[in-house]
Amino acid sequence: MSVSQVPVRAGAADDGAGLAISGQGRAVTGGRARARVARWQLCPSSVALAGVTVILVWTGVMDLLRQGRLEAVLRGGWAELAAPVLVTLVVVAGVCERIWPAEPRPVLARGHVQDACYVALHAIVVIPLMTLLSVGSAALIGSHAGWIALRPAQNWPGWLLIPLTIVAMDAANWLAHFADHRLGFLWRFHALHHSQEELSVLTSFRAHPLMHTTGFVLATVPVVVLMPGRPIAPVLITIYVCIGTMQHANLRWTYGPAGRVIVSPAYHRLHHAREDQSINLGVVLTIWDVLAGRARFPSRRAAAGRTGLEGRPVPVEQHHAAAPGPLLLAEQLIEPFQAQR
Repeated sequence: MSVSQVPVRAGAADDGAGLAISGQGRAVTGGRARARVARWQLCPSSVALAGVTVILVWTGVMDLLRQGRLEAVLRGGWAELAAPVLVTLVVVAGVCERIWPAEPRPVLARGHVQDACYVALHAIVVIPLMTLLSVGSAALIGSHAGWIALRPAQNWPGWLLIPLTIVAMDAANWLAHFADHRLGFLWRFHALHHSQEELSVLTSFRAHPLMHTTGFVLATVPVVVLMPGRPIAPVLITIYVCIGTMQHANLRWTYGPAGRVIVSPAYHRLHHAREDQSINLGVVLTIWDVLAGRARFPSRRAAAGRTGLEGRPVPVEQHHAAAPGPLLLAEQLIEPFQAQR
């Protein structure tokens, strides 16, 4: 048989190439499918933290129902955490940001609009959550670790006991904040707060609801230890919250000499800098940073540095393809539960 007579199937070479391309296509398709599956796999540590939160909230609800005080306590929590003085402070700070901004930007900057969504979430979801977390934590600690209560403190005068308790609570909040930055499963939730690239007073409310769980558990311990049977005046809690809210304002204010003790907007802005977020962890007082060697006091003349997270590991509104506010908020809240980041 001559060479010309050897049967050659037309397109055999093309079929081989086609098979290779088909195989590559299947690999790509399979890779995309695996990516989609991985995207919706849950992160166990995040689910566990959500479970702990549910237990604490449920404990708080049941404890208050037994006492017939659920509605009254929720109203009290609202009065402390959404007091008219706090609302007034936010409005005044917003006006000051327009007059003396650390970083000039439009009124309706994307960061401001997105943080406004978190203000709504805070009012509807987070305030009741905070209140019930506090009650649930106190109930569990009191019933299972009542021995930690410092009985002699019951006889201390209020002018000593109440300030001491608030300072101890601030130390517990500092420890919780430190843990947020050091422990990966907590950072997954705290990263949302640090993702803001356009700080404003509204950024105080930009937080995943589950970010508050560890803070309230730890902050409850000093109360159980020092004041298990005595309430803290609501006005003091409101003042504490006001100081903690003001620190995110887009202002260069250092508070002068007082800024060596109280966290100022300029001091806290350094904590949100992209370069190093392990400094200036203080919530209201700077003394814990000083003791830990993590305090960096700002200069009023220093330029305002960039804030946010390098590489944008969390979906942010400043991205050109970001979804509208409410949809993006949903993406940001779901993101810590995804197995891959």
